[in-house]
Amino acid sequence: MNEFTNRVPDATVRRLSLYLRFLEDFGRSGVTNVASAALAERGGTTAAQVRKDLSHLGSYGKRGLGYSVEELTRVLRSVLGLDSVWRVALLGAGRIGTALFEYEPFRRRGFHITTVIDNDPAKVGARLGDIRIRGEGELERALCEARIDLVIVAVPAPVAQGLVDRVVEAGVRAVLNYAPVQLRLPEGVALRNVSMLVELECLSHALARRVCHSA
Repeated sequence: MNEFTNRVPDATVRRLSLYLRFLEDFGRSGVTNVASAALAERGGTTAAQVRKDLSHLGSYGKRGLGYSVEELTRVLRSVLGLDSVWRVALLGAGRIGTALFEYEPFRRRGFHITTVIDNDPAKVGARLGDIRIRGEGELERALCEARIDLVIVAVPAPVAQGLVDRVVEAGVRAVLNYAPVQLRLPEGVALRNVSMLVELECLSHALARRVCHSA
């Protein structure tokens, strides 16, 4: 992915992703320039934080005018690697995997699921959208043939690590993990974990604190 993002902290990259969505909304509304305060209001942060985040990109803002929506959108798309098309393999064609496959914003952002792998004999050979589901025995060959850049893991926890080990051995260097397990990956392989359970537990913690404070 864009090498420039390697020098930007993860927390900043996450905010840059949000800023891009805000800028796209502004652009669709016909706004041509936007101030850091407007981005901060949308993102629930401060104008100073926005300016600090955007300073990683260089100097694009103009005093009194703010940021050009069109120019900053273009720069953010480049920094986030969204001016490329990324070939994605989906491991797991269950409920979560199917929902991810059907999530249209992935494709709009350039993430194209071109390969689907599952171990259920009832699913292997069937089609998910226009993609034929392939069995786990074809994993390495499928990744190689499709020249996969990124893998989404949506399989049960007990089998996730073994599959990801094979994925890494096949040369894939980016993994998005939805499996409820902490994966172990070698250096040089980018990993992002998405845990709905952790997010719910954070919310329950917030609710519990409210209850305690009001008691």
